[in-house]
Amino acid sequence: MVWIHGCRQEPEAFAAGTRIARFADERGFVVLLPRQSRMANSERCWNWFDRRTAAGAGEAAIVSAQVAEVIGKFGVDERRVYIAGLSSGGTLAATLALRAPQLFAAAAIHSSVPCGAATDAHDAARVMVEGPSGGTDALAVEARAKAGGKARVPALVIQGAVDRTVAPVNSVFLVRQFLLLNGVAPEELPAGAALPPAQVRAFQPRVSDYLLSEYYAGRRLAAQWLTIPGLDHAWSGGDSAYPFFDGRTLDATELICNFFGSRTRQA
Repeated sequence: MVWIHGCRQEPEAFAAGTRIARFADERGFVVLLPRQSRMANSERCWNWFDRRTAAGAGEAAIVSAQVAEVIGKFGVDERRVYIAGLSSGGTLAATLALRAPQLFAAAAIHSSVPCGAATDAHDAARVMVEGPSGGTDALAVEARAKAGGKARVPALVIQGAVDRTVAPVNSVFLVRQFLLLNGVAPEELPAGAALPPAQVRAFQPRVSDYLLSEYYAGRRLAAQWLTIPGLDHAWSGGDSAYPFFDGRTLDATELICNFFGSRTRQA
């Protein structure tokens, strides 16, 4: 499992806050925790807005190489490699899923913007507040075409309803990207910041506020979308002793591990 931290975080704190080591020990999987350097970004943000990274080179290529190294070193089942991230790390995770879909069986993106939504730091600040101005759908269509029309990377998109750093509208465009990547035709999507009809169910029987929307490409799951009521820009659940974690809400780590546990990449 590739587990990518967000801005102003280090992998150690991200691992501790999400309690990912406990889940790895209990369920028997390997965790790769890439580290962003302050030399690359003073806030330790991943430079998802860099044109090279958005195209699959740059930092995306660095993490892809790390994934390949871990697969070889630990004898990981190549059909069961997953990627998840928070904020800038979530956008990098989405970028890797779109640009290297052959590597991953599924992805989870928490409080992030779509791949290719900005081309520089100034534009990135705008996108975080307003959402993308266009082009993110076309990027997903291009990514599927480059994969020979066979990409299958279902995604779980999690977003705080009151996120004041990354506007929730960004999660809509993220879901659209994964619908297109997984084979939904562009003409099947409504225009603008909207999604087609979904299968909606209460995620927890006694908590009606948690509604999970599921989208399919044919009979195959393409994306799940979950908005967390009352959550600002933070990981849902986890250890609130660490910055950017809200222990009062649903445990996103457990949710993601369960989602990944039912997915295997097809040859």
